[in-house]
Amino acid sequence: MDIRVLRNFLAVAREGNITRAAESLHIAQPSLSKQLMDLEKELGKQLFIRGKRKITLTEDGVLLRKRADEIVTLMEKTMQEISLGTAEISGEISIGGTPTKKVLQVAAALRQKHPGIQFHFFSSDATDVVERLDHGSLDFAVLLEPIDTTKYEYVSLPDFDCWGLLMPNECELAKKNVIQREDLCNVPLIFHRRIGLQREIALWAQTELELMDIAATYNVIDGNPSQFVKSGLGYFLTSQDRAAIGIYREYETFSVNSY
Repeated sequence: MDIRVLRNFLAVAREGNITRAAESLHIAQPSLSKQLMDLEKELGKQLFIRGKRKITLTEDGVLLRKRADEIVTLMEKTMQEISLGTAEISGEISIGGTPTKKVLQVAAALRQKHPGIQFHFFSSDATDVVERLDHGSLDFAVLLEPIDTTKYEYVSLPDFDCWGLLMPNECELAKKNVIQREDLCNVPLIFHRRIGLQREIALWAQTELELMDIAATYNVIDGNPSQFVKSGLGYFLTSQDRAAIGIYREYETFSVNSY
């Protein structure tokens, strides 16, 4: 499988249109179409559903896009590392997860000392971040504990977070200053899907995870999560830093207690 064909496949997947992808790649549209058909023939799978104006990925196409992105990223990273000279410290550092204040301060100090260094931050859920870390497309990952400390070299950061609930102003819990352990067992929760984190919360609440009322789970929330609460689906369990992203206090109360 040619790395050039994978790059072209990613361009088509990104554009959703072969003509636009061919223009962005500066190649002829018939040539690109033939590459895609040859790729499907080589894999023995249909990768695209071809519509009149737009093409979409099949389930196999979605999987290939994920793997192709990892392969191309790792290939480019490897080629850059090999081609770098030794006279000056430079290159790219890829960091997954949500960088903490301390991590960003260290990155800024390192780049001030070595301007040739460029940082790339990749935000996703922990499962995807760890998978990319295992594949080598990420150099470091910032993860919320608990993590498998036997599998990775790690440093515990001094940063910590305070957890709490987003809830309607009119509910009984909104009258409290802090959330007690038993409170988590008496309301429907919207939880992060990471099972290790769920069990950590359940341990703090001194209950079994199976006994908690988990109405929904999420991996990554873009923007304001207050819509989950407004819908009546449940109480959104989140960190205080995430709550600071949006202005929720007009609609919800964020009651906190450090675990």
